[in-house]
Amino acid sequence: MEPDTASAIERRLTDLENEVARLSALAEPAAAPSAGAADEGAAERDIEHANADAPDADAAPAGSDDPLWFVNELGRRAPGAVMMAGAVDTAAGPVRWQYGLMADGLLSEDWSDLARPLEALGHPARIELVRQVMRGAHTTAELLQLEHLASSGQLYHHLRQLVSAGWLVSPRRGHYEVPAARVVPLLVLTMIASS
Repeated sequence: MEPDTASAIERRLTDLENEVARLSALAEPAAAPSAGAADEGAAERDIEHANADAPDADAAPAGSDDPLWFVNELGRRAPGAVMMAGAVDTAAGPVRWQYGLMADGLLSEDWSDLARPLEALGHPARIELVRQVMRGAHTTAELLQLEHLASSGQLYHHLRQLVSAGWLVSPRRGHYEVPAARVVPLLVLTMIASS
């Protein structure tokens, strides 16, 4: 196995383990371990994947008068951290998600492994496919109606690229979804590209 493939698999496995831990904590919030009891290796890199004690979605964030309330709170809780977070209602249900890493750790990593997932979104047809799936078009029949695609062969080629990169999953044949853990990152990438 090539080193790039191995590290990509390791990163995906770590992400999967973190997501399972997050979901377990949400299912049993009273039994969730404290942040200090978390795996120390992961604790060095990961700030927080989810906050089971997060305020109600309808409640105003603390210090919402401050336009930099998120950054100021982040600086207080985790100086040196980089985070992305979002609370989004999707067709599949609400997504409440956050992820953070220490900037030092990010800067010391090899970024070449990041090219493949970013490249998968770098084609106009693929980015449009992801947008349409997020908006509710889930079947290949619905996706074939898009203007960016000349044939079903092109559609399947683009879908394979997106599934391989983890931006889409196919829970059953001919049906595609954006994994909940990818909704906020996709919206963050869209914000970055449009700014």
